[in-house]
Amino acid sequence: MNPEHSRKIKLLKMWELLKQETDEKHPMGTQEIIARLKRDGIEVDRKILYNDIEILYANGYEVMCTRAKSNKYYVMDRSFDTAEVRVLMDAVQAAAFITERKTEVLLDKISALAGSRRGEVLKSNITKFSTVKSTNENIYYLIDSIVDAKEDGKKIRFNYFDYGLNRERIFRKYKKDETKDRYYTVNPVETVFNSDQYYLICYDDFHKNLINYRIDRMDNIIKLDSDIENYDWLKENDISKYKRQLFNMFSGEVKNVTFIADRSLIDVIFDKFGSGVSLKLTEDGKLKCTVEVQAGPMFIAWLCSFDNRLKVVSPPTVVARVKEHLEKTIEQYKD
Repeated sequence: MNPEHSRKIKLLKMWELLKQETDEKHPMGTQEIIARLKRDGIEVDRKILYNDIEILYANGYEVMCTRAKSNKYYVMDRSFDTAEVRVLMDAVQAAAFITERKTEVLLDKISALAGSRRGEVLKSNITKFSTVKSTNENIYYLIDSIVDAKEDGKKIRFNYFDYGLNRERIFRKYKKDETKDRYYTVNPVETVFNSDQYYLICYDDFHKNLINYRIDRMDNIIKLDSDIENYDWLKENDISKYKRQLFNMFSGEVKNVTFIADRSLIDVIFDKFGSGVSLKLTEDGKLKCTVEVQAGPMFIAWLCSFDNRLKVVSPPTVVARVKEHLEKTIEQYKD
């Protein structure tokens, strides 16, 4: 190897070592750096080491120095700080669509963003979530297939399944022929993370509307040769608005729903609908709120979950559905 290439490799190895192994609380001394480089077959003496570190610093690689009889060096500037890496690790832990095995692998990769020392500390302080993890080990392949098709502007086809009593997959069938697994052909629009699950928002040509599918319940995804259609429809309908209207990713007819709520629910309302929601005080000191939402079954159930602290007042169709929901619930508890 010629001297120029050898010098470049030495600088690269030195930077990798300091970036992965050091921080402001764990600087590395000159002798240890020399010994670690020698372990990798790179010979360097003290004077050349000083010069190499100055070259790194002059070219934008911020190697900091603690002056002493034997100088110590560390890298402080990182793409992710400890708090950011911890947030990412906790998000992976809480994500139900990532399997147990893939969770462990991904946590190792994320922790490395903070450097090996901090990464080991972060991993040793992980608190296990009680999240029930998916068993679909193909989740990355499924996501990659969706993204690939969307980037190429192509439709996708897939099977969709539910789980049986023994956690076996039961694929959905055609209504006209229940012996055949049903294929869904859709235009992929966007992937969305919601309530610890990962969803595909897609446009269905047959129903002429947007539909949501859990990605971990998909199988046998195929990118088709046919191009994605209905871009005009998507331009006219704001996808971000659609996502705001969804309630726990369940679709329904869009309604402006007004309800009266106890003031103790103010945090619940802001958490669910955002801090931009408009609230008014009634004469008896309660909250009056109107939200634009897809009034599907999960939204109706949510409205009924606060006992007498929340009452729907309009529109009449939603009021009727709330009453029906409560009547059916009461009916099953009658002797």
